[in-house]
Amino acid sequence: MKDPYQILGVAKTATDDEIKKAYRALARELHPDLNPGDKKAEERFKDISAAYDFLSDTTRRSQYDSGEIDATGAPRRTRSSSWRPGTGGGTDWGSAGSAWGSRSGFSFGDDADDILAEMMRRKAQGRARSDSHRGGEVRHSLTVSFTDAAQGVTKRVTLITGRTVEVKIPPGATDGQTLRLKGQGQPAGPTAAIVPDAFIDLHVESHPYFVRRELDILIDLPISVQEAVLGGKVTVPTIDGKVTLSIPPDSNGGGVLRLKGKGIAGSDGTRGDQLVTLRVVLPENDAEFKKLVEKWGPRNGYDPRAKAGMA
Repeated sequence: MKDPYQILGVAKTATDDEIKKAYRALARELHPDLNPGDKKAEERFKDISAAYDFLSDTTRRSQYDSGEIDATGAPRRTRSSSWRPGTGGGTDWGSAGSAWGSRSGFSFGDDADDILAEMMRRKAQGRARSDSHRGGEVRHSLTVSFTDAAQGVTKRVTLITGRTVEVKIPPGATDGQTLRLKGQGQPAGPTAAIVPDAFIDLHVESHPYFVRRELDILIDLPISVQEAVLGGKVTVPTIDGKVTLSIPPDSNGGGVLRLKGKGIAGSDGTRGDQLVTLRVVLPENDAEFKKLVEKWGPRNGYDPRAKAGMA
């Protein structure tokens, strides 16, 4: 997992102005519209944009510097909570998108003028001659969090034309989905009769423990031996916040419990469910627990493989 400071080439002690200066220099060099067809430049651009977004958030930067969260923004797990969900986990820096946020789209804010000026200079040299004559549709990339995509959100995006617009992400938006912005493309010229559309390509970040399956949300929930045997009430995270879930007595690891209506919203307004898979976590280095099992085992003919016909 790469370090955001390394991505931008700055020290951990760098000031906000130094971080912004480094980002702007790299953005001018790597912007995809200045490097058409260069996939490597596009990937690096997404990385530096996401790193800048991450370090611009003073809270996340402080938590990262103190070791509270990792480079994906997820809490650092201690040894006692080192279980791994089957298919969850954060997004690595090397992926097409990044786990760090909305700037990995072409949203520059104050930097838009610099990028536009460089584009116009290159177009004047003939590198984008056909586009400068015809105008055309403009595509932008926008990264949103898992929760924002599930619930819907409005994001401000600065287009390559320099115009800032509000983009409404509909509830249940999916990774790779494209949104159309009517009449927001690059016109052929100041007197052009037709203004083409702009398109927003969405990238949805992965989540530390939520996984989407159609309209359902899957989550692996670690529970103690006591909770598995005796049952009990536990707190479970959902995209709407934490809820209480009742675990029945004698629950096995791998058992699935359903939270109705806690999934993704469909186009008709109905919502999927959240499916909670129980993962029994044994206590670590607990001598008393081991002695208890040693005494209990010989007195009970307990063979789960025999019950499953595998003996």
